[in-house]
Amino acid sequence: MSRVVPARRRGLADEVADRVRDAIFDGGYALGSQLREVELAEALGVSRGPVREALLRLEREGLVRSEWHRGTTVTALSDVDVAELDSLRAALDGLAVGLVVDRAPETALDAIDAVVRRMERAAGEHEMVRCDLEFHDAVYAAAGHRRLTEAWQAIRSQVHLFLLTRIGVATDGYLAGIPAEHRELVAALRARDRETAVARFAEHRRQAFDVLSGRTG
Repeated sequence: MSRVVPARRRGLADEVADRVRDAIFDGGYALGSQLREVELAEALGVSRGPVREALLRLEREGLVRSEWHRGTTVTALSDVDVAELDSLRAALDGLAVGLVVDRAPETALDAIDAVVRRMERAAGEHEMVRCDLEFHDAVYAAAGHRRLTEAWQAIRSQVHLFLLTRIGVATDGYLAGIPAEHRELVAALRARDRETAVARFAEHRRQAFDVLSGRTG
């Protein structure tokens, strides 16, 4: 008797989750806005079943929250959420940056550098946020540590929300400043100076954190 069941093909719920996720990341659904199953099903031309399953997947990613009296809403990060994400990123980044400095080949650093060049061509804030995430994807890939990369992927969507929240607070100088910041990060990695590189990445995180910390001030 078989101990496993036949593999399922990628289904409608995956596609619906992708569409809703992209809409959130592109600003189509504002943080805190409500997501109604009926409206999503109608807009996507599917039944409510795949929509319900997709929303459960997005909830596991931390992108949406479901409450009995409010239904499902796009996650709006609280101050506690922001602080927890920042502290967790600090721990993960510290390990990743150290590994990159110690052992990443030049080709991996070239791949990180290529993302910065894409940043310099970003046409808007949402595109820049996507490039920012891709930059950190490249850093974690360069670290060559599978479980570390999996830990990063587990919070990646929430970090995307973090960055969307950041541009929702202030965008003055954002498009001009972000590529330069990341160029400095690449330079620190290429210098193979662990202490300086870790400090530069910490300063990079602190700048975004400070913007969000002062949003209610």
